[in-house]
Amino acid sequence: MDKREILSKVDHTLLRVDSTWDEIKGLIDDAIRYQTASVCIPPSFVKRGKEYAAGRMAICTVIGFPNGYNTTACKVFETKDAIANGADEVDMVINVGLLRDKDYDAVEAEIRALKEAAGDKILKVIVETCLLTEEEKVKICELITAAGADFIKTSTGFSTGGATLEDVKLFKEHVGPNVRIKASAGVNTMEQGAAFIEAGASRLGTSRLVKAVKAEEAAK
Repeated sequence: MDKREILSKVDHTLLRVDSTWDEIKGLIDDAIRYQTASVCIPPSFVKRGKEYAAGRMAICTVIGFPNGYNTTACKVFETKDAIANGADEVDMVINVGLLRDKDYDAVEAEIRALKEAAGDKILKVIVETCLLTEEEKVKICELITAAGADFIKTSTGFSTGGATLEDVKLFKEHVGPNVRIKASAGVNTMEQGAAFIEAGASRLGTSRLVKAVKAEEAAK
């Protein structure tokens, strides 16, 4: 698997709390140069990012990030606002506590509500695998499939762990045929990126792979 193919599946990401507009512009420039799938940026930068990208790069943002315990009404508003500002894709965080409480109807209803708010835009559902049991991981696969979301995503990158090959393989086994997989946090090298793709991921949430290619080019 060549570097170009791997980069084409990357959501080139910058979600640090202290991110600046200059850094976001640089992220977009690099994403365009290396033809990643999208840039994933904070909601406050979506409008400027969309205008700056000018159709050259898909804009992704996050909803209920990073903890996921906002009310559904807040998440729906965030989703509609992000799309009004130009987001092409939204990555929502589930309410992990509701899942652990086995309030499955509420978890599914929230995902369904955000998919309705997103309309024809891509909805990815961040489940924070590091906080879940295997039983909970399997159940959230079922709920995301039933709710009609487009992706299941492993991690925010702001909790106690990130993507693992084992979780991606588990998701592949249990999500429906219309749900794709995004591995996020912990994808640091091209070799890891290739391994996650081979395990079943069709998106990679990371900034490290573009940085690695740039460093390699600079060293020549």
